[in-house]
Amino acid sequence: MDREMTVAHLAVAKRNVAQGERHIEHQEQIVSDLDRHGHDTAEALALLETFRHSQAEHVAHRDFLLRELQGSV
Repeated sequence: MDREMTVAHLAVAKRNVAQGERHIEHQEQIVSDLDRHGHDTAEALALLETFRHSQAEHVAHRDFLLRELQGSV
C-alpha cells in the first residue's frame, strides 16, 4: 500500500477508535443505569464486551498503520 493510501486508511482507523470509545462509554452508562435500577445487566454486559473486543481490533489496526507509516519515512 502506498503512503497516500495508508494515510487515508489511518484517518478512518482513528475515527473508528474515537467512535469505539464513545460506544464503550455509552454502554458503560447503560450498564450502570440498569444496575442502579435493579435490572438484569447480562445482555448489556455482553454487548459491552463485544464493543471492547472490537475496540481492541480497531486500536491494533490503527497502530499497525502508524508503524507502516513510520517504516516508510
